Amino acid sequence: MLLTIDIGNTNITLGVFEGNSIIHSWRLSTEITRTEDEYGVFLKNLLRETDMDKKITNAIISSVVVQLTEKIEIALKKYLNITSFIISHKIKTNVTLKTDDKSQIGADRIANACAVSKLYKTPAIVVDFGTATTFDIVNNNNEFIGGIITAGMKIQAEALSSKTSKLPKLNIEAPKDAIGKNTIDAMLSGIVRGHAAMIDGLILDCEKELGEKATIIATGGYSAVICNYLKRKFDYINPDLTLIGAKILFDLNR
Repeated sequence: MLLTIDIGNTNITLGVFEGNSIIHSWRLSTEITRTEDEYGVFLKNLLRETDMDKKITNAIISSVVVQLTEKIEIALKKYLNITSFIISHKIKTNVTLKTDDKSQIGADRIANACAVSKLYKTPAIVVDFGTATTFDIVNNNNEFIGGIITAGMKIQAEALSSKTSKLPKLNIEAPKDAIGKNTIDAMLSGIVRGHAAMIDGLILDCEKELGEKATIIATGGYSAVICNYLKRKFDYINPDLTLIGAKILFDLNR
């Protein structure tokens, strides 16, 4: 069995694959200050609860948090005797990376591009709702040509509460109306509906540059919150897209 790990700035997502199917998955808070031993004990106990600790033979890591990549890699080797494979621009992929500087491409974006190339009709645009909201674009020549990076909804909410004297902290949830009748509803409308309007506009701009309509795939924690506010609906919502891409990359490189 294969353990796939996506280390993001806010969350760490794990998935266990048996064949091509995810049979278990977890989402943890990203904690940079944890030691490799703390992560090792935690992961071993987590996998033991589902009787997976002795069945996993390999792991692949997608990480955008440099400080944690080596910690998780060492933890897996020390506590589970698993050797990890790290996703980077240097490995074999099923898409051609066509950007100015391949070393700047996040591992999660490489995994997303590889997943959509195999699973969906291209050209395709992945909208990934994480700490940042990113667009990953694969054209109809099977080339990852880049995309867009913007502040995610959580960052927007935190910025409003931390940079103003009267606006409160809030949890991201669906706003009822465009016109908020109180501060919380007004903030939620601006963040969620504003994000949706931005996505609608950026998709149109990307399709204009691509010269044709694209398949739109959403992934990440907030995709279900925002989908009802889009004029251009997502063709697919796939919460496991990055983990699936990691599995594809592992199969290509083993």
